[in-house]
Amino acid sequence: METVLTLLKPRILAFRRRLGGRLEGMTWVRILLALISFLFWAGIFVVVYRVLVYFQGVEGFGDILARKLLSMVLLTFFSILIFSSILTALSTLYLSKDLPLIHAAPVTVDRVFLSRWIESTFDSSWMPFLFGLPIFLAYAQVYDAGLNFYLALAGSLLAFCLLASALGTLIVVLLVVSLPANRMRDIFVLLTIVLVILLYFLFRFIRPERLVDPTALATLAGYLRSLEAPGSPFLPTTWILETLWPVLTGTGSSALFYLGLSMTGAMSMVFIDIKLARVFYFRGVSKAQVARRAVRGSKRSIGVYRKRSLLTSGKVGALLSKDTKTFFRDNTQWSQLFLLVALIIVYLYNFKVLPIEKAPIKTFYLQNILSFLNMGLAGFVLAAMAVRFVFPAVSIEGQTFWVIRSAPVSLKAFLWVKFWTYLVPLIVLSEILVVLTNKLLSVTPFMMGLSAITIFFLVFGITAMGVGLGAAYPNFHLENIAQVATGFGGMLFMFLCVGFIGSVIVLEAGPVYTIFMARLRGEAIPLVHWVWISVSFALAAAINVLAVFWPMRIGAESLSRLEK
Repeated sequence: METVLTLLKPRILAFRRRLGGRLEGMTWVRILLALISFLFWAGIFVVVYRVLVYFQGVEGFGDILARKLLSMVLLTFFSILIFSSILTALSTLYLSKDLPLIHAAPVTVDRVFLSRWIESTFDSSWMPFLFGLPIFLAYAQVYDAGLNFYLALAGSLLAFCLLASALGTLIVVLLVVSLPANRMRDIFVLLTIVLVILLYFLFRFIRPERLVDPTALATLAGYLRSLEAPGSPFLPTTWILETLWPVLTGTGSSALFYLGLSMTGAMSMVFIDIKLARVFYFRGVSKAQVARRAVRGSKRSIGVYRKRSLLTSGKVGALLSKDTKTFFRDNTQWSQLFLLVALIIVYLYNFKVLPIEKAPIKTFYLQNILSFLNMGLAGFVLAAMAVRFVFPAVSIEGQTFWVIRSAPVSLKAFLWVKFWTYLVPLIVLSEILVVLTNKLLSVTPFMMGLSAITIFFLVFGITAMGVGLGAAYPNFHLENIAQVATGFGGMLFMFLCVGFIGSVIVLEAGPVYTIFMARLRGEAIPLVHWVWISVSFALAAAINVLAVFWPMRIGAESLSRLEK
């Protein structure tokens, strides 16, 4: 392990430097991040806690529902972890720029593979620790869990992450060796399609629309009883569930067995990966490096055509042309568009199959309530896409950033070009999501107009925060651009986006309800209420203006300080 730790040392030192050095003298940033993190975690904890308390009030079925919810959470996390580990392992193990230097060192292949796999596991496994801990803590509070639960949870999460990462890495190793060198980009397309299909069937098998269908209540008892059946013994999520649930409820003595099964399963998969790496890893690295050079050489004619097809006059046009070429030349960027299109289709389809007319709430109310909540949901979807595409927009320049600095273009203009480059596609996407879902819900013209206008301006703030904070926390030396979104700046961006979207939605909620009810009843709105409505919308507009110009200013100032 001494050699492995030596190979990991540059990554560890870089992480410590970014965490400490970049924040030196910026105590307010630490305080802000700590506050936002606490509020975000507390929000997840409160929501899950209240749901579990409600489940406890359902006599006879409370524990069944809580167990099924935990099973669904674990299955969702495991699916996301595997896909994340596939993308991260492909970039870390095969596409990093420093791989020729590493493999030229007097180090065996299996040790290089192990060090890279540890990096990949860390990068792809931070999500369950960030989003999963509040959920597990809520279970612990509701069921009065003791120290045994926390010990079992620590061991289970460790095995969970190692097993998912090992499975994802195994898939990558076999795919890279099996496919020809000039088909590297097809790996991404294949994996995104497979993931979408799996997630779609997983969600549709759950059939959440039945929960608002009163005609299904007659068979609800039989359905809930069927949930008591244990999951497949071959699924790792079943092992984790059977470890945590007996400790939570104090029933059964199989927790230690399943915990051991999880740990030994994870270690066995790691062992298999290392053995396969000795045979296939270096061969795959060689093919991947050849494929990258071949792809670069084949893009020249396409780039000329794209340059002619854009309005590339002047400095702004040149930067737009450069960003477009950079995006389509990077397989890890453009290949995710397939996943994006598939997610949009699933997003819209789930609104289509929702049986609103059978819900116990009046259809007219429910349609408009869902339309209003859909604005926040669409905003969160855009924020999740922005942290992957928009936030790394500055860091993707890499070590060629000096070309931008030596060009006759100001940093302010450079950032605003980035802003407009990503703004237009996100606006189109957001309007498609909101307008089509409102069409499926058959909402009133007022809610249709309000949703379209609100999401239109939310996109401006989300895009500006992505570009500005990405410039404030750039990393031009990362070998894997996907790691930019998992750093401190990416987390800060997501927290600020959640606060920004939530603030706008909360400010609009009261006025929208007042206007909606007044029109429904045919009553006039008093002058005092109009003043309150105007102030609320003015505050929402002010927050949006602040979200656009403040991050862009901070980003430009941060980039200018890099020269000093």
